[in-house]
Parts: sequence; structure tokens; C-alpha cells
Amino acid sequence: REGTWRAAAKLLPHLVDLGVTLVEVMPICEFAGDFGWGYDGVDMFAPTRLYGTPDDFRRFVDAAHRSGLGVMLDLVYNHFGPVGNYISEFSQDYFSKRHHTDWGDGLNFDGQNSGPVREFIISNAGYWIDEFHLDGLRLDAIHAIVDDSADHVLAALTRRVREAGQGRRTLVTAENELQKCWVIRGADAGGYGMDAAWNDDFHHTCRVAASGHNEYYFGDYQGTPQEMIAAVRWGYLYQGQWNLRQERKRGSPCFDIPAMQFVTFLQNHDQVGNSPRGKRIHELTSPGRHRALTALWALAPGTPLIFQGQEFSSSAPFLYFADHEAELSRLVRQGREGELRNFSRLAGEDAADYFDDPCDVRTFEKCKLDFSEVETHASAYLLHRDLLRLRREDPVFSAQRADRIEGATIAPEAFLLRYFGEHGNDRLLLVNLGRDFAWQPVANPLVAAPADHDWKLLWSSEDPRYGGLGTRLLDTQNWYLPGHATIVLRADPLA
Repeated sequence: REGTWRAAAKLLPHLVDLGVTLVEVMPICEFAGDFGWGYDGVDMFAPTRLYGTPDDFRRFVDAAHRSGLGVMLDLVYNHFGPVGNYISEFSQDYFSKRHHTDWGDGLNFDGQNSGPVREFIISNAGYWIDEFHLDGLRLDAIHAIVDDSADHVLAALTRRVREAGQGRRTLVTAENELQKCWVIRGADAGGYGMDAAWNDDFHHTCRVAASGHNEYYFGDYQGTPQEMIAAVRWGYLYQGQWNLRQERKRGSPCFDIPAMQFVTFLQNHDQVGNSPRGKRIHELTSPGRHRALTALWALAPGTPLIFQGQEFSSSAPFLYFADHEAELSRLVRQGREGELRNFSRLAGEDAADYFDDPCDVRTFEKCKLDFSEVETHASAYLLHRDLLRLRREDPVFSAQRADRIEGATIAPEAFLLRYFGEHGNDRLLLVNLGRDFAWQPVANPLVAAPADHDWKLLWSSEDPRYGGLGTRLLDTQNWYLPGHATIVLRADPLA
């Protein structure tokens, strides 16, 4: 709540206890105003004054490393903020005359005199790794980084990050709205060589399944069991097929990409902050569905990302906030309201009084976490901690082998995932987002235990410790799936 690196460092043991291995920090390049998300940075080599000194940031990274945590930084190379951006005073060649973004002119990575512009950005990426000993970078909205050069600036930037690590392992991940998989392919395959990309498709189908709403961009999804099976098995749902809303093909084939290269989430800053009311997913669905989807996400083979406070079902919303002078505040407020009205529920007159002013300091203040909720919401925290431990310690889940998973829909809102382990050491996830379901006849081979094995209950989202009501005794002759629950079974050898 203090808003400083020193205060944040004191909470690192909380993340270690939870089972987190890497902290991803939202953008910190200096920006105007006293509060903001950080995506309007203008001084690319200066950690913002708002959270402490540059050395305070260094100490935060050092403290994380002593705790066994890595640290990544979110960086914005697709545009500069609207206030304090004086770079064009040095040269008009910093901005492209051909490429534009949703936030203004794109940077000149491929036009006349683009060489120094490319080096400015590439060297900045290396600077954060070298100067602050960071373990990696997350690159924002790379679809807005347009470069027609033979050597794309993002490929060159990724190479510089590796060099700056000086032998340390460094990670580069990206927000990749176009879902072009060459981003995470190696250079030998014509790719940029990045390590991972965010998988919005996984979030969107789970969000629709949780809430029942598929307005605006969620209209690209139905939240069906088949979509969730496909997201677990194949990563992106859109891999080159036509997207009706966008009126273009979206994505490219990614069937050969390992699951760990897809970052999955049920919440992130965009999906909470850019939605009606800034509500978190546990507020948009039933407690049972929330637990069931949390289990699916945590035990899926992608790389899971937890958003701040998700682990204890934080009661704080996360809203867009930015501190600007009066006229720019008016424009931001107007644009923000217009964007949110794309959600049909906010298009009516009854929603007019329920838009939080993004430039009001009270909007910022209400988003701060209350860490006492780790205790008051102990069941949610225990749910996440136990799932991360199961993911980490179980040999089948920790393998992250999507190619050894098969799935099947077994009811309108229920499905199973069979994880094939070594020597019959299999796992079976039964996910039921609908009502209680007595499954007969069981005419699906994926539910058959391996030879000389039988299924035993390994984990249940209905455990009373997580706020559930208990799990019915397992009967593999008369299958019964409780509603709004995920059940995990383990194949045990017969005695």
C-alpha cells in the first residue's frame, strides 16, 4: 500500500510461500503524473521516481534473488506517452511516416535513418538486464511494433537481451494479439527467438464459461468444453481461421509449439482493468466454478501467470488509472467511457453513473491490495498454494506435456482431460461447470484406468478447506461428477 520498492520487498516471502517463481513488474519507465499503470512511459532509461530511487529497484531485485525469485519487467516499445515525450525535438526520424498504432505514430524501425532508432530501443532492452540484473522482459502489444526490415527489431532485441545476460538465463515474453507463432520460434526456423507469448484465447474462453457473457471481443468465444480442451491441448484457439469480428484471419499454425511457451491466465491487468467495473473473475461467477476453473488453469501444461491479489480473491477492483492535466484528463475519461460502452451491458442509460474516473486519485486508491485478506480469504489462498504445489511436485503435471494429453466432452458443460504419464502413472481431470451429473453409460476409453491400475482421488476443488462442501466417495462403476467442480484422479497400481 505504501507504493515503494522497499515495501514491496517485504512481501516477497508471501510469494515464495505461495509457490511463485518469477515476479513480473508492470512498466516503470518514467511517466508524467503521480499515479498510472506505466504504459505511458517517456524516459526509457529512467526508473520512475514514484516507487523510489534506481538503487531501491536494484535492492528489490537483489532481495527477490535472495528469496529464490526471478524478476521480469514489462516494457513498452510500441509508442511513447502523451506527456513529456520530447524525443522528436532531437530528430523527426524517431517516428514512422508509414506505420501507425492505436496510440499514435509508430516508431521508425524500417524507414530512412531508422538505424539509430533501432539501436535506441535494442540497447534499452539490454540496459534493464545489465544494469538491474533482471531475469527477463515482457514486451507489450508487439502487434503494434511494425518492422519490414529483413532483421526484425524484436529478433535483434531478443539477441541483445541474451548478450546482456552474460551467461545468465534470460526470458523474453510478449503480448501477441495477432497470435503469429513465428514470434516464439527459433531463429533457425525464421522466428524471433522469444521464449513465450501470452495466450488470450485461454483466458477468453474460460471467462465466457465462468460468467456466461460473451459481448464485445469475448464474442469470438463460446466458453464450451471443446474450446477449453483445445486451449489446453493446442495453445491458441485461433491459428489462422477467419475471425468474423475482426474481419480477417487471426493467428498462424502453432501445433508444434511446446505448451510451456504459452502463458495462461484467468486474470491480468488488461483483462480486469479493461472490463466493466474492474471486477475480478471470482466476482463474476459462482464460488464452485471459480475453484474448478482455477484448477484447470493451474494444472494445464501452459505457464501460469497470477495477477496481483488473485491468490487470495482480493476484494479490490483493478481499474484503469492515469494522472493527467485537466484537458487530457477529459479526453482520457471520454475515450475510456467510449471504449467500455462496447460492452453491451454498459451501453444503456442505467450505466451512465457507474464509470470510475480514471484520473481521480480515488480510483487509484481503491485498487490497492489489502494483504490482511490472505487471512480473511484463507480458503482462496490455500486453493492456489495447494494447486501450485501439486503442479510443481507431481511428475505428470510438472512435465507440461500437452502432447501427452487427450480430452473429451462428456456433457454440455463437462469434460475430461487424460494426462498420460510413464508406465501407467496417469492422471484424470474431470471438470464439470454445470449441475451434478450422473455419467452413464461411460462409453469413452479415456476414462478407463491403465491395466492393473485403478483410479484414486488425488485432489478435489470441493474440499471443505477451499470452501467446498466435500467430495462424494469415488465409484468407478457409477460415475458421478459434482456440479461446479474439478476432480483430479491418479492411477494407482492394484494391490
